[in-house]
Amino acid sequence: MSWLWAIIVGFILGLIARAILPGKQHQPLWLTTLCGIAGAVIGNAVATWIGVGETGGIDWTRHLLQLAGAVLIVALGEMVYKSFRSKRTA
Repeated sequence: MSWLWAIIVGFILGLIARAILPGKQHQPLWLTTLCGIAGAVIGNAVATWIGVGETGGIDWTRHLLQLAGAVLIVALGEMVYKSFRSKRTA
């Protein structure tokens, strides 16, 4: 069941990250989901590293770090996807 939640959260974070990034992203939804999952994992790692991984109530700081990680990874994923796509069509 935890994999299902990881996919759902990754999908939602990926979509929010795509909405935050300027311009149109051309990567497919499955890649956006994978980038969202990776961003969530990075955000959780940073939250644990700075000591806010587990707090009482809603973990707003952890969620913001997950979103920041997702935005970063989606932006990098878009650049990599564009470079592979342009090499393939050339």
